Amino acid sequence: MIVEPLGPGLTRTWDMPEVVVDTRTTFQHLVIGRTEQGLSLFCDDDRQSTEFSQLTYHEALLVPALLLAERLERVLVVGSSEGVVSQISVAAGASVVDHVDIDQEAVELCAEHLPYGYTPEELARAVAHDGPVRVHYADGWQFLADTTERYDVVLVDLPDERPEFAQHNRLYEEEFLTRCRSVLSPGGVVVCQAGCQTMWRNETLLRSWRRFNEVFGSTVYYGSDEHEWAFLFGLAEATPDTTERMIARLATLPYRPETIDADALRGNSIPPYRVRKSL
Repeated sequence: MIVEPLGPGLTRTWDMPEVVVDTRTTFQHLVIGRTEQGLSLFCDDDRQSTEFSQLTYHEALLVPALLLAERLERVLVVGSSEGVVSQISVAAGASVVDHVDIDQEAVELCAEHLPYGYTPEELARAVAHDGPVRVHYADGWQFLADTTERYDVVLVDLPDERPEFAQHNRLYEEEFLTRCRSVLSPGGVVVCQAGCQTMWRNETLLRSWRRFNEVFGSTVYYGSDEHEWAFLFGLAEATPDTTERMIARLATLPYRPETIDADALRGNSIPPYRVRKSL
C-alpha cells in the first residue's frame, strides 16, 4: 500500500497487491508495483505514472509543445525517467533527443519493469548514443549550464515541487527556466510539468504560472481534462493566437495523439480562474 500526500491533511491510498521494486536510489525512494491502474511508478510516495493513464499524461505534457514549436528537429528532455516523451518526440520527427536524468538507477528500473517507455534494449542503445535518443546520466542544472547545443523543445518533467527541501526544487526556479530559454532555437518552446489545477493543491501551478510569465514572452497553459496535472509552455517571443496555431498544426503532426484533439486544445488551454487572477 502507498499513502500519497496530496496537500495539508489530505492523502490518497493506493492498494498494491504486488510490489515489483521497492528501493532507495541515491536520490529517491522508488516503488514499482501493480495497482488497479496496472503497473505503476511512485517516487517518494508520489504517483508518477501508471500503465492505465501514462499516455494521457505524456501526451498532455508533450503534444502542445510539438504543435507550438516552429520546427521539430532537436528535443531536450530533463527528467521523465520512463522515456515515453523521448519515443513520442522521435515519432513526431525529431532527429535528436537528448534525455538527461540524474537518477540512473530509476531510469534502468523503469526500462526493466514498466510496460511503457524504454525497453532495456532501447535504453542500452540510447546510453550508447546509437540512434536519435541519447541518454545522459547527469544533473539537468549542470547540463544546461554546460551545453552549447540549441533545441526546438526543452521539456522538464519532474516530481512536483516540494514545500520542504528537495534537490529538484531548483529546477522549477526562474534561474533554471532562464537557462532553458537560453538554449532554445528560434521559435522554440520550453515545457514544464506545472502541478495540479485543483484549488486545494495548486500551489506549484500558481508559482509556475508567475515564473513563466516573468521569463517568457508568451505562456501557454494546457490542463489535461482527463488527468489531474497542468502543463506550461513558454515561448521566448510574444506570440498571438497560440491555441489556433496548435489546432492548425494538429492535422499535419506526424505523431497522431490518442488523447488530444482540436476540441481538447480549445477547452484545455484556458487557465483556471484562480490562476488567471493570480498575476
